[in-house]
Amino acid sequence: CFCFKVLKLRLFFSVGQYNRVWIPDAEEVWKSAEIAKDYRVGDKVLRLLLEDGTELDYSLDPESLPPLRNPDILVGENDLTALSYLHEPAVLHNLRIRFAESKLIYTYSGIILVAMNPYKPLPIYGDAIIHAYSGQNMGDMDPHIFAVAEEAYKQMARNNKNQSIIVSGESGAGKTVSARYAMRYFATVSKSSSNTHVEDKVLASNPITEAVGNAKTTRNDNSSRFGKYTEISFDERNQIIGANMRTYLLEKSRVVFQSENERNYHIFYQLCASAQQSEFKHLKLGSAEEFNYTRMGGSTVIEGVNDRAGMVETQKTFTLLGFKEDFQMDVFKILAAILHLGNVQVTAVGNERSSVSEDDRHLEVFCELLGLERSKIAQWLCNRKIITTSETVVKPMTRPQAINARDALAKKIYAHLFDFIVERINQALQFSGKQHTFIGVLDIYGFETFDVNSFEQFCINYANEKLQQQFNLHVFKLEQEEYMKEDIPWTLIDFYDNQPVIDLIEAKMGILELLDEECLLPQGTDENWLQKLYNNFVNKNSLFEKPRMSNTSFIIQHFADKVEYKCEGFLEKNRDTVYDMLVETLRASKFHLCANFFRENPVPPSPFGSAITVKSAKPLIKPNNKQFRTTVGSKFRGSLYLLMETLNATTPHYVRCIKPNDEKLPFEFDSKRIVQQLRACGVLETIRISAQSYPSRWTYIEFYSRYGVLMTKQELSFGDKKEVCKVVLHRLIQDSNQYQFGKTKIFFRAGQVAYLEKLRLDKLRQSCVVIQKHIRGWLQRKKFLRERQAALTIQQYFRGQQTVRKAVTATALKEAWAAIIIQKYCRGYLVRNLYQLIRVATITIQAYTRGLLARRRYRKMLEEHKAVILQKYARAWLARRRFQSIRRFVLNIQLTYRVQRLQKKLEDQNKENHGLVEKLTSLAALRASDTEKIQKLESELDRAATHRHNYEEKGKKYKAAMEEKLAKLQKHNSELEIQKEQIELQLREKTEELKGKMDDLTKQLFDDVQKEEQQRILLEKSFELKTQDYEKQIWSLKEDIQALKEEKMHLHHQLEEERVTSDGLKGEVAQLRKQAKTISEFEKEIELLQTQKIDVEKHVQSQKREMREKMSEITKQLLESYDIEDVRSRLSLEDLEHLNEDGELWFAYEGLKKATHVLESHFQSQKDCYEKEIEALNFKVVHLSQEINHLQKLFREETDINESIRHEVTRLTSENMDTTLSYRSSAHLPGYPFSAFLPLPSPLPRLRILGHLWAVSQMIPDFKQQISELEKQKQDLETRLNEQTESMKGKLEELSNQLNRNREEEGTQRKTIEAQNEIHIKEKEKLISKIQEMQEASEHLKKQFETESEVKSTFRQEASRLTVENRDLEEELDMKDRVIKKLQDQVKTLTKTIEKGNDVHLSSGPKEYLGMLEYKTEDEEKLIQNLILDLKPRGVVVNMIPGLPAHILFMCVRYADSLNDAGMLKSLMNSAINGIKQVVKEHLEDFEMLSFWLSNTCHFLNCLRQYSGEEEFMKLNSPNQNKNCLNNFDLSEYRQILSDVAIRIYHRFIVVMENNIQPIIVPGMLEYESLQGISGLKPTGFRKRSSSIDDTDAYTMTSVLQQLSYFYSTMCQNGLDPELVRQAVKQLFFLIGAVTLNSLFLRKDMCSCRKGMQIRCNISYLEEWLKDKNLQNSLAKETLEPLSQAAWLLQVKKITDSDAKEIYERCTSLSAVQIIKILNSYTPIDDFEKRVTPSFVRKVQALLNSREDSSQLMLDTKYLFQVTFPFTPSPHALEMIQIPSSFKLGFLNRL
Repeated sequence: CFCFKVLKLRLFFSVGQYNRVWIPDAEEVWKSAEIAKDYRVGDKVLRLLLEDGTELDYSLDPESLPPLRNPDILVGENDLTALSYLHEPAVLHNLRIRFAESKLIYTYSGIILVAMNPYKPLPIYGDAIIHAYSGQNMGDMDPHIFAVAEEAYKQMARNNKNQSIIVSGESGAGKTVSARYAMRYFATVSKSSSNTHVEDKVLASNPITEAVGNAKTTRNDNSSRFGKYTEISFDERNQIIGANMRTYLLEKSRVVFQSENERNYHIFYQLCASAQQSEFKHLKLGSAEEFNYTRMGGSTVIEGVNDRAGMVETQKTFTLLGFKEDFQMDVFKILAAILHLGNVQVTAVGNERSSVSEDDRHLEVFCELLGLERSKIAQWLCNRKIITTSETVVKPMTRPQAINARDALAKKIYAHLFDFIVERINQALQFSGKQHTFIGVLDIYGFETFDVNSFEQFCINYANEKLQQQFNLHVFKLEQEEYMKEDIPWTLIDFYDNQPVIDLIEAKMGILELLDEECLLPQGTDENWLQKLYNNFVNKNSLFEKPRMSNTSFIIQHFADKVEYKCEGFLEKNRDTVYDMLVETLRASKFHLCANFFRENPVPPSPFGSAITVKSAKPLIKPNNKQFRTTVGSKFRGSLYLLMETLNATTPHYVRCIKPNDEKLPFEFDSKRIVQQLRACGVLETIRISAQSYPSRWTYIEFYSRYGVLMTKQELSFGDKKEVCKVVLHRLIQDSNQYQFGKTKIFFRAGQVAYLEKLRLDKLRQSCVVIQKHIRGWLQRKKFLRERQAALTIQQYFRGQQTVRKAVTATALKEAWAAIIIQKYCRGYLVRNLYQLIRVATITIQAYTRGLLARRRYRKMLEEHKAVILQKYARAWLARRRFQSIRRFVLNIQLTYRVQRLQKKLEDQNKENHGLVEKLTSLAALRASDTEKIQKLESELDRAATHRHNYEEKGKKYKAAMEEKLAKLQKHNSELEIQKEQIELQLREKTEELKGKMDDLTKQLFDDVQKEEQQRILLEKSFELKTQDYEKQIWSLKEDIQALKEEKMHLHHQLEEERVTSDGLKGEVAQLRKQAKTISEFEKEIELLQTQKIDVEKHVQSQKREMREKMSEITKQLLESYDIEDVRSRLSLEDLEHLNEDGELWFAYEGLKKATHVLESHFQSQKDCYEKEIEALNFKVVHLSQEINHLQKLFREETDINESIRHEVTRLTSENMDTTLSYRSSAHLPGYPFSAFLPLPSPLPRLRILGHLWAVSQMIPDFKQQISELEKQKQDLETRLNEQTESMKGKLEELSNQLNRNREEEGTQRKTIEAQNEIHIKEKEKLISKIQEMQEASEHLKKQFETESEVKSTFRQEASRLTVENRDLEEELDMKDRVIKKLQDQVKTLTKTIEKGNDVHLSSGPKEYLGMLEYKTEDEEKLIQNLILDLKPRGVVVNMIPGLPAHILFMCVRYADSLNDAGMLKSLMNSAINGIKQVVKEHLEDFEMLSFWLSNTCHFLNCLRQYSGEEEFMKLNSPNQNKNCLNNFDLSEYRQILSDVAIRIYHRFIVVMENNIQPIIVPGMLEYESLQGISGLKPTGFRKRSSSIDDTDAYTMTSVLQQLSYFYSTMCQNGLDPELVRQAVKQLFFLIGAVTLNSLFLRKDMCSCRKGMQIRCNISYLEEWLKDKNLQNSLAKETLEPLSQAAWLLQVKKITDSDAKEIYERCTSLSAVQIIKILNSYTPIDDFEKRVTPSFVRKVQALLNSREDSSQLMLDTKYLFQVTFPFTPSPHALEMIQIPSSFKLGFLNRL
């Protein structure tokens, strides 16, 4: 191997046990083996262990040591130059791993792209792939033909320099497909803005040239049999403007001869397959098996290829290039003629002659198609004409010579046709401008060597020698530039120079020149020419050899391999001879195309024409014609020279296509064939040049990231990464000659990277060992402690058992048993004694305890029984008190209701006054009736005054009576207090007496416990009997109280009926009287309670006396039967105290004493309540007097207003009459009737009605707003009054119309207010009924109060709530009164203002805006300009409501609709829509502007829907909004147009967002390390990542989130609908996921476990962002599911069958193609990760075969989700919208 010397020294130090090397192998070329024994210098045998487990003793040559194998971490790299050991086996192994295992067909080798034919369609060439590679750096993406094309396009655009892509390889390697994909890439990324579709034409040229220049061979079904160089021209904007095609060395011999299993050119079979179609029937063709030229190879059909469909495609591309059907038919005629010519039969006539029958059917068709004379063709196919200086001789030809002449003619015709088609294609691709730059795509044959090599292979290999020389010089130049750029010392590199071979071929007296010389000789033969070669080069030139076993061949040592050429046919093919008479006959053809092919003086070829195919003739015939002296070889040499000049003037890019196997099996790797091609295509030469100096090159960033684990803490403290790398390398590699520091890169010699990887792996392994050591130590310690504890436990039990066994004997057992017996009896005795003691103590304690508990239970029962008795009376008293309070509440409500009835009467009076006002408008006739009514009102006023006086007197009397009653009550209370004191004295005296008596009883009671218990039972029974008697008495008292209550309720109902029937102030007086009567009722109740109290006290005292007598008798009996001293001695002091507590009856008296205190407190509270009620009644009396005064004041104001109305009506009548007469006399108004100028009804009556209506509307909640609006309207009225006074004389008719409209509005407003009043009245009635229901509920509660204690608290709460409601109602009435007063003041003010305006009309209510904007037609253009075209969203959206421009536009639309002006409305809508389109078109890249107008377009659309009048859009409208609906026009068509405009804006809006965020996605989501230190960069070889060159301004995940936040905040600020925001965010997240996943598919270096962790972390950041913005329901998270599953797939274990099943079940959002792609691309970052085995991939693929999903690899990043515009009604009232001054819309007027 060429790099063994470089590796020799390294091998001495690194070849040890377990290292791996490569050894030659006959089948696999190279085989991997592991060193089983350390190598020592001088060893002749190396002990190896092969991969199959066998051992091998490999013989060593000190000068040729086996090459070392790269670490597994460096295997499968994108670039072969990234390998540490660069040699042939490493290259071959890397390609095998990528192609056979990872299914990757592209690999970089420095500047070369190695492309291996997969023989299987792959989903890696779609438009999505093209867009993914567009604009990317080559090092950032996986190797691809698109990456090379992008690099060429980028360099052309950046440097303005022409580029070339040189695609080479042997037949079947995929050159044509690669060139086609490169051209397709240029056509896609550089589409022109014109409509000429130049790109489509450039691509359409490929099917045509493939049809006429490609054929099936044994190696390839679509082999290009010519070379092609296509120049794609670009303009200054880097857009395709045209193309130019040059062809080289068409294989003409294939027309007449095909080897076995090969075919002729595709076009012949396409024509035969379409022969039965009507348009081709005149060609008289049949199947391909019928013609000699198509059946010769024995294979007329290609599997999977439809020739008829191919003909359709060819015709379609002809049409696309502009070729008419006539031209196409001319081409097909010539092709059919060639087929028929091949079937012309040549018959031998003897040995020297031959003949062709003129009746031959094929000859007839041939002549018919080409317009030739049949006889001449038949003659000159078998004869030739020889012209000498003296005579002309016709010489017959033998049959083989005639057949050769026929075939030569066919080849010549086809060659001319091929050149003609290429020329016409170039004409179709011409462009009328100046070419700025171009990219040339060279699709040319690679180095060929067959069993039999002829003139074609010689020319092909000659061309490859020239290309290889150019390639070597370019690689050498790039290498030199790299060293100079990095400031590395340049040393001369020895590289292979093939100039000697080129000189052998093309130099003076070289092979080609000798061939041309021999062709000039009349008797020249192939043998003579070969002999000249032998004489000139054998033993004189080391590159030329003579075969040992052959005299008809020669061998040339090419750069790739030795090739043996057969000399047979060299001269004939070089001459390319066609006999003169056949040419003359064809020149005379009637078919113009055929005649043009053979013209004597042809038109100079087009600059776009072919440069290789030339006419040929004998130089002796026409010696003066240089065209016929030019041979094919010389012509080819000239065209090759021009090609090399073109390539040298451009920047070349190399694509080397490799054929992996000869059987065309998909992804089958044949090492022998691939090594042969690698040597031939120059890949290994590139490796060799790189390996001679510093093959491995790392940027400082890559080195720092990868080998940071080898750096010490001190080294990492340096700030400069470059210095850190230098310090680390000096420490790790002592030999400074093994590396060099450049400006941006570090250069390593071969093997140094592998050494560093070994150090890194050792460091990581050492760290892992340390971690494992501590973990395993901890686990072992834990295990040891557990085992130690278990051992100690076992030992403890074992030793105990052992000790027991030793101590057990017969004597010991007997003694132990005796001791146990003794212990048993002893312990039993002790326990029995203790038990007896405890039992006695327990019984004693239980006895005393049970007695104590029984006494306590008895005392508690007694207390509870007494408390119940007291509670009954207390609750009864509380119930009566609450009933009285509720009755007072009801009275208050009734007072309120009466006030409202009075106000209702005022309303009725107002209505009567309104009728009077209407009658006054009839002028003089109704004036008398008004006067009478006014007099009536005055009389009523007098009566009211008298009534008021009477009421005041009565009120004073009632007040005096109340004061007297209060004095009586106070006196009565004082008497009660005296009685209370007397009762307390009596209680004290009786208590003392009872205490003395009970002291005596305690000394004589309880001699016997049993009799005591019986006595207690007797006492309890007697007490229960007395209690029942008490309860019966209390129940009778309750019934009496209930009867009194019912009587009171009956009286209450009667009073209510009387109040309902009463009217006016009489009812109020009656109510006051009834309230006064309630005081007497209260006094009666108090007296009743006092009498009841006295009775109860008497009854209790009598019961007590009886009890005392009975107790005295019982005690006497007990004392007579027992000894007193004996009883006392048996009772302790504690028992006596308990006896005193439980047995004394004075507890009953203590309860009575407490009851008296409670009654006293209740009496005091009742007294306070009575006093408060009296004060409330006084307050009501005062309030009623004030109300009467207020009503009288209102009545007087009413009278004053009526008087002012009379005077105003008379004055206006007189003025209107004068005005009418003056207008009739001065103005010329013919046609106007006199009735048009009659005086109109005065608006002043409406003013009075307005005042009354305001007085009525006291319950309307929005008075404050009306008052504020009234003040504003007052100011507007004052200004309007002045204007109307000046212009009144000219606008009487307008004023009359306005008055009529106002009258109608007044009627509607009056109806609404009346309806509201009715509603309020109903509400009052409901409130009264509710109070009555509450009263009934309270009565029900009273009945249940004695048995249910919980109802007590509920009733209290209800009573307090009613009290609060009553107070609230009173406060509300007071507020309404104040509001009425304010409104009346406003009425007076307005009345004065109107009186000043004299004859000016006043509107009927407060001024309200109509939600319209008045504008003039001539201002429409200014409106659109200021509101749409010139409006800047920034700085404006902050201070205005969302969609303000849209609302303003709609208010203008409403104005046009209100005018019923269709033209005006149509003009406004069209102008608005066109304005929106224009402003969007002018700001196609302005995100904020697009967001702003998308929001306003949606708001405008929603306004048109909301106010359309359709029910479905009016559901959420307010009543005012429903009034603002459009009345006259249906704008549904404009809604549809606006919807379409909104969709277009949205799509552009999405495109702008995608364009802004797309450059950030891959760096932020994929390349940036969110988890620092997780991943480490691997070497990238010649192509560096953009991120590894400069990472200062790289995008991060924060950049992505910031961009998203900017989008979101802008959308929110512009008022975009939340649903649209969610849809936009969903679209953005889909783009983020799709772009990231697509990039992951195309970047093998990113498919690792650690990168999966990074991606998952970044996805979590996006999810947090969604949560922070409250966008979880936008379904954006679901669009990231494919990316999330891909990240999971990178992290999951991929070894067992269960892993494969889990992948199948989990990865549901990924297609089968995508899953397999990720598995194949999985790349370990270090040796701790394992590659995915092909067997595991096959398992997963087998599981995925059941899926029916897409076969596309890439996600469509251009996919747009369907957008829906939700209907969101505007919450803003149109009448409240104001126009900011910044809009400059002062010409709009709010109506």
